[in-house]
Amino acid sequence: MKDSLADRIFAGDANAVARAISKVEDGTSDAADLMKQVFSRTGRALIVGITGAPGAGKSSLVDKLAAHYRSKGERVGIIAVDPSSPFSGGAILGDRIRMQTLSLDKGVFIRSMATRGNLGGLARASVEAVAILDAAGFDKIIVETVGVGQDEIEIAKTADVCVVVLVPGMGDDVQTMKAGIMEIGDVLVINKADRDGVLRTEKELEALLTLSARGDEGQPPIVKTVAIENKGIEELAVAIQESREFQRNAPASHDRCKAIARWRILELLRERLLAETLNGDSTAAKLDQMAAEVASKQRDPYSAVEELLK
Repeated sequence: MKDSLADRIFAGDANAVARAISKVEDGTSDAADLMKQVFSRTGRALIVGITGAPGAGKSSLVDKLAAHYRSKGERVGIIAVDPSSPFSGGAILGDRIRMQTLSLDKGVFIRSMATRGNLGGLARASVEAVAILDAAGFDKIIVETVGVGQDEIEIAKTADVCVVVLVPGMGDDVQTMKAGIMEIGDVLVINKADRDGVLRTEKELEALLTLSARGDEGQPPIVKTVAIENKGIEELAVAIQESREFQRNAPASHDRCKAIARWRILELLRERLLAETLNGDSTAAKLDQMAAEVASKQRDPYSAVEELLK
């Protein structure tokens, strides 16, 4: 059955893709075997990470960029990494209401992924979902992350081209610098560029770029867009493609791939070790008891961890 699921993925079957992503998200027992088969078929798609502060218009930008790729006859996969409630699970942003027109298109696959309070494996599951879409023959895969936390930066790092979205007059260029996100941006987008303050934001970005030492990687281009009016989308697609070509020929390209591979191995290792530690017969009960002791200040969390590791 596993073989037939993999074969259906390679044939581009959307239902098989959805089922496989659910398997990696839920961490089922056969997920690792499936991913072993999938991995050898990856490396053909262009993976675009889109990140930036909430409210920057990332969803509209993803919507228009996907429509642009579709107009060229390319199949597009979209992974939207949503924040989720630590109590109820599911993705707060649900099924991407704003992308309704795209969701009717057979050449587009959209999936929201939430943390679901699992073993911290949001970044890992998202990267595996991208691998499944890649193996299924999608030409372009867009990963949209909400916010600029560590998880989001890790996911964006694993993309071939990372697009950082800003808006004029929100002062989030400085916040962005703080989050260390300027270092990961291959293309910078000033969205909602019909607003006041766009030139000032552009100048501030240029000034920040001169401060951030990026070695011989070259400075990322700054593209101005008004996503809801479909303005600047063609220019953004060109900038993404040029950035990809530039990276392929850059000496640091191999180092970047190696760093991503190392991160993926560590992410899997961390998750496997945590799962094995927690899967012991008496561990759950012990953990509950320790949690009660730490909550009532009878014990500190550090010695609890030490005892669990023993």
